[in-house]
This record gives sequence, C-alpha cells and structure tokens, in this order.
Amino acid sequence: MPKRERAAKRATNLLDTFSEKRGRGRPPLVRASELRGRADHYRFIFNQIWDRLWPRLSQAQEDQEVIDAFVKDAQPYAPNFMPGLANLVFRIVREAKFPRTRDAQISFLADSLAGLGSVSPRSSRDICQKERTREKRAHHIIRYEVYVECSCGFKGRSLNLACRKCGAEIDFGLSGLTPFS
Repeated sequence: MPKRERAAKRATNLLDTFSEKRGRGRPPLVRASELRGRADHYRFIFNQIWDRLWPRLSQAQEDQEVIDAFVKDAQPYAPNFMPGLANLVFRIVREAKFPRTRDAQISFLADSLAGLGSVSPRSSRDICQKERTREKRAHHIIRYEVYVECSCGFKGRSLNLACRKCGAEIDFGLSGLTPFS
C-alpha cells in the first residue's frame, strides 16, 4: 500500500505547472513595458492638445481648476485623465523641476503620469527611461563589410561601402526606386 500512496503524491506534482516561488527581490508594482506604452500614448495626446491646455493648466491653483482645464481644453481626451488623475497632474505641474520648454513639459508630464499614482512620478520617469534605453540596445547590425574588386585595381574589404583606394561607391542598383528622385 505505501507504493500507491507515493504514486498519488507524485501525481499532484505535475510537470506543466509553474513554480510557486517568486523570484528574488522586491516584486514590481507595474509592468515596465505597459508603463512605457502608456507614456508614449500620453505624449501623443498631449502633443495634440498642449497649446490649448497649458495656459489654463499653468495657472491652476487647485485640483478643481485642473479638472476644468482638461474638461474645457482637452476634449475628447479629458475622460482619460479626469477626475481621477487631477491631484497627480497638479502635483507634477507644480514640481520645482518641471521643465520650461514645450516638448520637455509634454515628455515630463506624460512619463510622470504613466504610473497612474501606483508608483511615484519620479519612479515612473525612471522606468520609462530604462525601457527606452533597453529598446535602443536591442540587437541590430552595427556594421557590415563587403569584399570588392574595383576598376582601380584594389581587391579587398570596402570602407563604408566604397573602395578603400579610390573611394568609388558601390551601386546596388536601387537608386531609381526611390519615390522622390
């Protein structure tokens, strides 16, 4: 009988289940890719409405004035932000390090709001920055080399897709395919 009990015990430990233990370190409050996607979406929205929204937003002295600014000047996007994020928007706009130029203000506010208050605005900006640098470091071709035999007599590797000796460029035959030529 003990063999059957052990067999039943083993059957409960299936191979296709995931580990119950979580990884090392503090668990993240938000998914970084999700936060970065939301920040990019907010940048797009703010870029469209910023010229109308910023004059009222910069003069706001309380949360209700922020809500009024969004309702009057940020249509049809106001329901995405108000009234839930009014206090957060007010705190971000009143930060001492809030930028002066239009594009920097849009980026700062969008990256700060992307955390939706579940992380601090500063942490939200840091997470967005890390995600953007991670995307830049993704695998891509840095340089490629071509072996050439030139009419000047040079045989060997090209330099920037041109002959190392005389500088004659390689013609791939694609110059006539560009729509603006």
